[in-house]
Amino acid sequence: MRRRLFEAEHEAFRESVRAFVTKEISPRLADWEADGIVPRELFTTAGAAGFLGMAIPAEFGGGGVADFRFNAVLDEEIMHAGAAGAGLGLSLHNDICLPYFLDLATEEQQRRWLPGIASGELITAIAMTEPGMGSDLAGMTTTAHRKADHYLVNGSKTFITNGINADLVITAVKTDPAQRHQGMSLLVVERGMAGFERGGKLVKLGQHAQDTAELFFRDVRVPLDNLLGTQGRGFAHLVDRLPQERLSMAVAAVAAARAALDLTVAYVKERRAFGQQIGSFQNTRFRLAEMATEIDIAQTFTDRCIEALNDGELTVADAAKDKWWCTELQGRVVDGCLQLHGGYGYMLEYPIARAFADARVTRIYGGTTEIMKEVVGRSLGL
Repeated sequence: MRRRLFEAEHEAFRESVRAFVTKEISPRLADWEADGIVPRELFTTAGAAGFLGMAIPAEFGGGGVADFRFNAVLDEEIMHAGAAGAGLGLSLHNDICLPYFLDLATEEQQRRWLPGIASGELITAIAMTEPGMGSDLAGMTTTAHRKADHYLVNGSKTFITNGINADLVITAVKTDPAQRHQGMSLLVVERGMAGFERGGKLVKLGQHAQDTAELFFRDVRVPLDNLLGTQGRGFAHLVDRLPQERLSMAVAAVAAARAALDLTVAYVKERRAFGQQIGSFQNTRFRLAEMATEIDIAQTFTDRCIEALNDGELTVADAAKDKWWCTELQGRVVDGCLQLHGGYGYMLEYPIARAFADARVTRIYGGTTEIMKEVVGRSLGL
């Protein structure tokens, strides 16, 4: 089915992104997977090409266009190339962290940070999850005690994407530990602040090129000027930006599922068994037909959610529906595609094996499937 979401400028942008991914990411992906991190130069190269901060005003070096369709194109092309681990940091920077700086930063903060975010010289991350906390954000124990001219931050975070590379970390803290949601605030902790330390890169099942780390805060003096938004409104600030975060994950999930399907269709046309192409067996045709149908249905809903986001109408519940459905679909499709590869699907030299490992976490990060269903259920008044 022909998609009606994109216009000519988006398709031109797609051609540029695909050329960038082909030249700058794909040839280096194996090395980055082995290193467990992408070089900082990936961000500056992407920034110079215009692939970072598309929504940042032109006066700060950005694209000046608040149109999530450009973000979606970048996410789709990264997944099309099977580069989830390498590309996740770029998506986090553009889709998840940037809205906080655009919506909540003061004019002085924007002058200080946005040019570097657009150029890729300032890499961003967001730190919410803590050891033992999981999805219960209100239960966080990282604290920030306000002093005369600074906050004193103590605590730790874990599973932080861009954790090693990040220069600016949007950090959720308790400025009033006696409160739950109402006691939360957001502080920007910067590279080089005394007492701010990073653990080693966490060794993960998949997405190996993504630097995921633990962060530690020991009496970190964060200037009052680094408060993002309003003190005590941190939880509300997070909730307001969750729809775009979860939509970004749904976009990537559908694209990853489609990429796996394309790989597998090509494979079953070439691979032979019992004297004929694997693709000629009815079971193969039926399984791939099911996948193709579900992907198109998920794509249609996701495209509609992108339109709703651009119109300022995407709800928390609809974003949660999209996120859980598309990531679960990604898991089903990649698993089914690996099965059709037979024993070769279990070999890491085949892209489908990496896609299988990369897919598993998508049902966990950004809100687990169970939490997404809880959000949707509450929207029904239950």
